[in-house]
Amino acid sequence: MQRTPLTQVGADRLREELEHLKKVVRPQIIEAIAEARAHGDLKENAEYHAAREQQGFTEGRIQELEGTLSSAQIIDPSKLNPGDRVVFGAYVLLADLESGEETRYQLVGELEADIKEKRISITSPIGKALVGKSEGDEVQVQAPGGLREYEIVTVEYH
Repeated sequence: MQRTPLTQVGADRLREELEHLKKVVRPQIIEAIAEARAHGDLKENAEYHAAREQQGFTEGRIQELEGTLSSAQIIDPSKLNPGDRVVFGAYVLLADLESGEETRYQLVGELEADIKEKRISITSPIGKALVGKSEGDEVQVQAPGGLREYEIVTVEYH
């Protein structure tokens, strides 16, 4: 079985979501199903069918989260002693060599990746290009819009 890499913060987020689904969402769905059943004929009861469908999605997500957390490998980047090299969990400030624009990303596992939150997967094109590099290195990334070049300005671990 392949172990899923997660930061402690990412694992905590998944545990919170799991807890919310089990203690808040699941009881609400059960209540909605009971209420819909009380309305009578289930064949043409849209509320009942919607609640059952939501129940299926919720139970699927609960199983997915439980499976992920049971096989997760929690990695504490501060204990890796990578120096100024980029490894899992690093916060990397990149400068686009063409535009000069700087962007800060954290390298995380696939399940934690969220581009809106500036968390990118270590398996993404940018993530793969950064791993093992150090401050001052330049990297090339094949992006959908073409080849992009970046300079690693800083590498930090929190």
